[in-house]
Amino acid sequence: MLKKVILIIAITFAGVVVFAQQPETHSFSSQFSGFIKNDFFFDTHENVTIREGHFLLYPSNNLKDVNGKIINNKLNFNFLSIQSRLTWKISGPDAFRAKTSGVVEADFFGNENQNFADLNGLRLRHAYVKLNWKNTELLTGQYWHPLFVADCFPGVVSFNTGSPFQPFSRNPQIRITQTLSKFRIIGALNSQRDFTNIAGPNELRNSGLPDINAQVHFSSRNETTGQSIISGLGFEYKKVNPRLSSKVGNLEYAVDESVGSMALMAFSKFQAPLITLKAQAVYGQNLTDLIMMGGYLTHEITDTTTGERTYTPLNNFSAWFEAQSNTGPHEFGLFAGYSQNLGADKNYLNSEAPSKTRGLNIHHVYRLSPRYVVTAGKLKIAAELEYTVAAYSTKNQNGVYNIDEKGIVTDYELVANTRLLASVIYSF
Repeated sequence: MLKKVILIIAITFAGVVVFAQQPETHSFSSQFSGFIKNDFFFDTHENVTIREGHFLLYPSNNLKDVNGKIINNKLNFNFLSIQSRLTWKISGPDAFRAKTSGVVEADFFGNENQNFADLNGLRLRHAYVKLNWKNTELLTGQYWHPLFVADCFPGVVSFNTGSPFQPFSRNPQIRITQTLSKFRIIGALNSQRDFTNIAGPNELRNSGLPDINAQVHFSSRNETTGQSIISGLGFEYKKVNPRLSSKVGNLEYAVDESVGSMALMAFSKFQAPLITLKAQAVYGQNLTDLIMMGGYLTHEITDTTTGERTYTPLNNFSAWFEAQSNTGPHEFGLFAGYSQNLGADKNYLNSEAPSKTRGLNIHHVYRLSPRYVVTAGKLKIAAELEYTVAAYSTKNQNGVYNIDEKGIVTDYELVANTRLLASVIYSF
């Protein structure tokens, strides 16, 4: 008996040794990376921002005292390190004849704009799984919104990444990409989480319909000259439900209210050995979930008994352009952006508070932002100047904003802010 046991153990051990010596065709690997970023910035005016001024959108409207002196036109500063980031990339054995990979990424930006206790809180940025076949890619999880094109976005130093001119949002989603020669066809269904409409993610969830996106990208590269180009077009449709019920006096009624909106996008990126040029334009409605101006307004009350309403989305046009040098350790760049409130297609009710809009009293915003970045190994030191101007509506003799029945500002004054930003970035 003992000899049989020894023989079985020996055979088993030999089998394990032989199996271990065979090359693995599907291995598991992971890579940990990230960066430490310290930002030091000074502003000449109070601003509309996210997270203690770090994520700058545009200057706040002038606040004046009884003598007409501007209260909030004052130099201020902040030093922050909350953009520092941790990234874990994983690849593993094939599944369903596809290569598998995943990414988990977090930073310390926090999740709530008004909760100072959460300022240094660990926040989930990306968490997605990919399945890659020969010409098809399936992505599930939290990743950039499709209107934020990962192949073409501003390379600014500021954490706002070109907002509010550049769509900016990360969304839980299901995305499929099909490659056909030089073309890529992309379809995606998105929900909302950290970046939502003004009233929160339930507006989209209660509609029963995910945010729908479709895009076509074209790319080409000349190996002789080292030049490449990628361009694309995109479309989005989104429907939200503002309310499930309405209160009229002490009575509550179920209501069926919805707001449909669409967006069109075009982008292009040209890269040569010495320079990179990028541009993007977006025309869309109700884009507040992308940290852009817009939203929706009440059009009319259709049922005076229940208080049921119809709504009209605000139209917005935004565009940006960037030029960046590819000159080794010394990089120079210039970003320019413009966004304009084009109003709604239908009249809105002045009696209804516009609580689900961003920048309703702004006609347009523009920004010019030059930068310089020097790189030494894993260390980058950057300086950037952001000059941002917002055209705020003036008020008439009755103290009411000069905004017409479609939400278009008819008379405005310019309010400017200059931000000087310095950053130290150490990658690992």
